[in-house]
Amino acid sequence: MCNCHDHNHDHDAKFTRRQALTGTAALAAAATGLAATRAQAQDNPYAEPAEPALPPSDMKIDLSRVALVVTDPQNDFLSPEGVTWGVVGASVERNNTVGNIESLFKAAKAAGITVAVSPHYYYPSDHGWKFEGALEKLMHKIGMFDRKDPLSLEGFEGSGADFLEIYKPYINDGKTIVTSPHKLYGPEHNDLALQLRKRGVDQVILAGMSANLCTESHMRELLEQGFEVAVIKDATAAAMLPEGDGYLAALINFRYMANAVWTTEEVVAMLG
Repeated sequence: MCNCHDHNHDHDAKFTRRQALTGTAALAAAATGLAATRAQAQDNPYAEPAEPALPPSDMKIDLSRVALVVTDPQNDFLSPEGVTWGVVGASVERNNTVGNIESLFKAAKAAGITVAVSPHYYYPSDHGWKFEGALEKLMHKIGMFDRKDPLSLEGFEGSGADFLEIYKPYINDGKTIVTSPHKLYGPEHNDLALQLRKRGVDQVILAGMSANLCTESHMRELLEQGFEVAVIKDATAAAMLPEGDGYLAALINFRYMANAVWTTEEVVAMLG
């Protein structure tokens, strides 16, 4: 037969131990912050939490060892003529992604720091893959980032795989690193990390497309490789589909994992 008094006593003891381990004040603060964040999210789901529970960033840019890295600054993501505009366009326009990436390019060049672009290309041989994830299937079906040949630029100019026209003065200046392409989402199989290490870079200002795919995957891999990574939250964007809001999904993970999450305006001021 259960002795209710003893049962409650055991429960109280466990609760007391839990309080001691986690800290009552911390629990209360987290609960208050969560409630405030939920209320704020009703107005703007992308707003910063009113009462953050995670420690603030202490990352500081060192111009001698920092690089701007931009993922997929290409027409298929960022141009109204691109094949994904119907699902990413609203996010791109809301964040002013195109203009903010240009501001980062301009500020990085003025500051004389390393600039790298990690593009996404598919060649005819890539269409022979025997199995694919959901987004791979979609990208191949719509011809996203397609190039006719890995060695020839025939048909590249102005294509979906080409860089946005306004970025070309920064990318084609003979100084910007254009890495070998990544094929899925992250830089594990291209030469980005090698190129940065060879230049003594261990800090990365990360921007580009798309937030919850290539940008987040680059962030994760660079962190694993020992880089200090700041993600620029308004210099990226993502698709909004029935399966979910890609930008919101990425923003949560940026806050959880990146060394810093900044705005374009903040970075331009730091580089200046």
